[in-house]
Amino acid sequence: MAIEMKDTATIAKKFVQRAQAAGSEYKSGVAGKGAKWASAAGAAEDTYGQGVTAAVGRRAYSKGVAKAGPAKYETKASDIGATRYPQGVAASESAYASGFEPYAGVLKGVALAPRAPKGAPQNLERVRAVTEALHNKKISG
Repeated sequence: MAIEMKDTATIAKKFVQRAQAAGSEYKSGVAGKGAKWASAAGAAEDTYGQGVTAAVGRRAYSKGVAKAGPAKYETKASDIGATRYPQGVAASESAYASGFEPYAGVLKGVALAPRAPKGAPQNLERVRAVTEALHNKKISG
């Protein structure tokens, strides 16, 4: 006997309707759970690494990109991303400032060599000084 079920379009519509109405349940479900999340996520480091290694081994990322295709990327980025991007950026203002502050301090402390004429190899030393300073900050924590 076959499993009876509604058509996929009806199932998808119900999923979307129920998810849109669940915002307050979602919010109350995550409230006060940060410590539990951090503890569980930290304890899963090895499992995460194993999963990523397995995914790389089976080339899951490139297969997923190929399956989605360029049209899906463009449609989702223009239809959904364009509306969410400004809101997400606005919500991240303080996190951006605190995250960038250490790097801004590094940049302020970089002593750049004088500019040379356009195309002169000495100008690459200016770039090297900046990239080295930023990389050293990143890997030092």
